[in-house]
Amino acid sequence: MVKNIRRSILLYLTVITIIISLYSSIFLFLMFKEGQHIPSQMENVSLITAIYWVIATMTTVGYGDVYFIGDAGKVFSSIVAISGVIFLFGMLFPLVLTPWLDARVKSMLPTRVPSKLSDHLIICGYSPMVESLIEELEHQNTPFVVVERDETIVKDLFEKGILCIHGDPSDKDTLDGANIRTANCLITNESDEMDANTILTAREMSDLRIIAILEDMSKRAYLEYAGASDVIAPKSILGSFIGRKAVDPTVSHLVGATEFLKDIEIIEFPIYPESELIGKSLKDAEIRKRTGCNIIGIWAGGEFSLNPRPAEVVKSNSILLAVGTEAQLLKLKKLVQVR
Repeated sequence: MVKNIRRSILLYLTVITIIISLYSSIFLFLMFKEGQHIPSQMENVSLITAIYWVIATMTTVGYGDVYFIGDAGKVFSSIVAISGVIFLFGMLFPLVLTPWLDARVKSMLPTRVPSKLSDHLIICGYSPMVESLIEELEHQNTPFVVVERDETIVKDLFEKGILCIHGDPSDKDTLDGANIRTANCLITNESDEMDANTILTAREMSDLRIIAILEDMSKRAYLEYAGASDVIAPKSILGSFIGRKAVDPTVSHLVGATEFLKDIEIIEFPIYPESELIGKSLKDAEIRKRTGCNIIGIWAGGEFSLNPRPAEVVKSNSILLAVGTEAQLLKLKKLVQVR
C-alpha cells in the first residue's frame, strides 16, 4: 500500500510538472503575441511570472495582477482554470488522497489478538452462517477470533465488540496475528480457492484441526489434500436429506453431527410430518429459548438460506441446520419429530 501511494504521488508530481511547463510556454508565447514584451511590460513575460500565473490560475486563486488582453489569451486562461479544477479533483483525490485515507483507515484496524489468547477458534471469512455460529460460541463462552480481509466488515465487527483482525487469512503474518500456534481449531469460510491457500498456510504453521466450509463438491479432494481435517458442504449435505431419514428415533445419539469444537456440533434436522414446528415461524417456534440451539440455515421449497429470517415458516419438507451442544440438539430432535 505504501509503495502504491508513493508511486501515485510520483505520478501526480510528474504530470503536474509537465502541465505547468506546457502552460507556462503557451503563456509566454501568447504574451509575446499580444505585445506585452515591450520594455514597460517585460515583467509579464518572465519564466517566474509564467509559472506564478499558471499556478494561480489552476488553483482558481487568480490575483488579477497578470492577465491577457486579447481573446486568445482569455480563452487560454479559461482552459487553464477549468483544467486546474479537473486536475485537482480528478487526479489528486483518486491518485493520492483516497489511497492515503484508505491506508490510514486500514492502519487503525486491529491486526493482532492479545498474546494471552489460546485454545481458541479462528474463523477465516465472515458470513451469515458465521454470524449465527458466533452467537453460539458466545453463548458457550468459547474464545474465538474472526479473520476478515474486508476492512468494512472488520470495522463493523470491531464496533460490535467482536474480536477480529484485518488481513489475508492465507498470509502467515495474519495467522500469526491470530495466535494460530495456540489455537485449537480453524474454520475456512471463503471461496474454495481462497480456502485452499489458507489451509496450506495454516498447515505449515500448526497441526491444529482445520474445518473447511465447501461451496463446490468437486473441490472437496483439493481441500483435503491441502490439509483440511474436515470438509463440510452445507448445501450438498442438506440436499441429500430430501426423501430420507436423517435422524434415527431409536438411538440416543445424533446421527450426522459434525463437531466444531468440544461440546459444539452442527447437524441437519429434517422436519417430520408429526412435528409441532410445522406451520410456525422460527420466531414463534422459540427454538433458541426452548432448546438452546441456534438455527443457522433452513432448506425449504428447494432453496437453502443461511441465517434465515425470524418470519421464516417451518414446513413439512423443511430441513433445519442447527448449532449447539449435544444435549441442546437432542431437545431439538424431539421437536422436529413429535407434536
